[in-house]
This record gives sequence, C-alpha cells and structure tokens, in this order.
Amino acid sequence: MSRAIQQIKVRFDWVLLLLVMSIATVGLLNLYSSSVALGESFYLTQMTWLSLGFGLALVTTIIDYRTYERLAYVGYVAVVVMLIAVLIVGTTINGSRRWLNLGFTLLQPSELMKLAMILVVARFYADRTAERGYTLKDLALPFGLVSIPALLIMLQPDLGTALVVIFIVMTLALFMGIEIKSLVTMGISGAIALPLFWFFGLRGYQKERITSFLDLEGDHHGAGWQVRQALIAFGSGGWTGKGQLAGTQIQMGFVPYHESDFAAVNWAEEHGFLGMLLLLTLFVLLLAWSMRIARNARDRFGMVVALGVAALIFWHVVINLCMVLGLMPVVGLTLPLVSYGGSSVITFMLGLGLLMNVSLRRHVF
Repeated sequence: MSRAIQQIKVRFDWVLLLLVMSIATVGLLNLYSSSVALGESFYLTQMTWLSLGFGLALVTTIIDYRTYERLAYVGYVAVVVMLIAVLIVGTTINGSRRWLNLGFTLLQPSELMKLAMILVVARFYADRTAERGYTLKDLALPFGLVSIPALLIMLQPDLGTALVVIFIVMTLALFMGIEIKSLVTMGISGAIALPLFWFFGLRGYQKERITSFLDLEGDHHGAGWQVRQALIAFGSGGWTGKGQLAGTQIQMGFVPYHESDFAAVNWAEEHGFLGMLLLLTLFVLLLAWSMRIARNARDRFGMVVALGVAALIFWHVVINLCMVLGLMPVVGLTLPLVSYGGSSVITFMLGLGLLMNVSLRRHVF
C-alpha cells in the first residue's frame, strides 16, 4: 500500500489538477456574483461541495480502476434500482421528481448513472473486440443497457440528462468503431423514430421549449423569455465585460437560473468575449488532456473510461452553451464545475477522479 501511495505521489497528474482548479475557480467567482444578485450564499455552499468532491476524487484515484472494472455491472444495477426508487418515493422540485431524500442531503441518481454507464460500457468493450467494426448485433448489450436508465430518467422527467447518457454511449460506440452498414441503419432508424418521440416521448412544456426555440422573436414573454434575456446579456458584455458584480441583466434579475443552468450568461456579461474565450480554452485544454490520458492508458478499459469522461464533459459543455445561446432548446443541463449544484459537482469530481486514476496507472505498479 505504501509503495502504491509513493508511486501516486511521483506520477500525480498536476496538469489535470491545475485545469480542474482553474475551472472551479471561475465557477466560484461566478457564483459569488449570483449570490449577491439573489441574496444567497451559493458560492459558500459550492465550496463545500467542491471540498467534498475533491475528497471523493482522491478516494476514487487511490483505488485501482481494475476494481471498478470488476464491479461495473454491480454499480450499474445499484443505480438503476435508485432510479426506480426515485419514481416511487423521490422528492419533487419544480415539477420534476429527480431526487432521493437521504435526510441530510438530496441525492440525484441520474447524475450517478452517467458514471455508471461509462464504467459498464468500458467493461463491455474491454471484454469484446471487433477488428472490422461492431455490428448492431454486437452492440445490442450496451444499447440495451442505456435504454433502461434513459427511459427511467425521461419519466422523471429530465430530457437533458437522458440525452447525455445516450450521447455518451453513442460517442464511445463511434470511437470504438461501428460497421458502416450498421451506422447507416442506426441513422435511418433514428430519423423514423423522431416523429414518434415528438408525439409520445415529450411532455407539453418540452414541446413548448422546442417551438419557442424555433421562433424566439414570436415569443417575447413566454418560454423564449429566458433565452432572449440571455442573448441580451451576452451582447451587452462586449469584448471585456461590464466587470464583476456590474452585469445589469443578472444583478437586476432579468435572467432566471443564472446560478445554475444559465451560469455562462453571468460570466459572459461580466467578463465579455475575452472571459468566455478563457473559459472555453480551459475546457478545450481539459478535453485535450483527457484524450491524451485515454491514448496513454495501459489497457482497453482505462482507455474507454477516459474517453467516456471526456464525452461527459464535452456534451455538457456543448449542450449547455448551445442552450443559453438559443442554438438548441432549453433542457436544463449544467456547465461542469461552473454551475451551482451538489450532485453535478460530485459527479464531475468523481469523473475527474477516474481520469486521474487512469493517468496515474498508465504504467503498471
């Protein structure tokens, strides 16, 4: 044990830690501004969650990731059970039943499913290889495994998280290689399923968000209000921003949820184009470093885990920014380590702990 700890000290990934701390610092500065605007102490609570997250990430790092490989299916089943429990005895907030009340805190199992899905799919690809690309028959197991939690999460309802879980699995399938014929079949099937999903898979308010997204100018005070105000805030920030605590759209309360889903709007108004460029650069560097970790992983399971965490970060960043810029409907998805939220912070810190784990063990010890 002491030898393993010594090896961890020597091979610790300081670049990964620096990138994570830099993004978290941006998030805390941003939440301080939101806290002043709303008269709350979001940034102090976020500091608590980050501290807990760092501790859990450290524990995740110390345990050899081969242990997670052995327990991948057990973890998946455990989180599916929690998702079922949410639908039966879960806590409802803002019309959505997504949380389990543990007494001392609320737990959002759908967040944990993102990591459970990464681990179980990584286990699948570690056990099965395909020299000429995977067929739909080969991928029946991972696609079947993702369909169960995706459906349970949709029933909460939480379209954003369900999409992320599906996108992670699809991204890993593309990276691992899909037979062209199977890829074309999937595309055609998806196109056929879209109308059915519209009529039978979406709630009324979700359809309203999509229609308002398609016609923002025609819905000034309805579902399109939040995005319109966000775009005004982005534009008013200019090149360098209005300065910390000086963003009028945020401080005067025109943009709802600027502490969580629309956190990027606050940062953009106060720090402008250059501030957003800095934040995006940090995320791009984190993604590039994650890919480097995947490339240097010592085995197939570690590689897929690193790719899965990179996919998790990528889709959260892309969907969140497209959402607040009016490039896609609002689906309620956080910006990693920038948006306020305990379950979100813990999930990303655990994911980054897995990345650190793979990075440390790129050489056998």
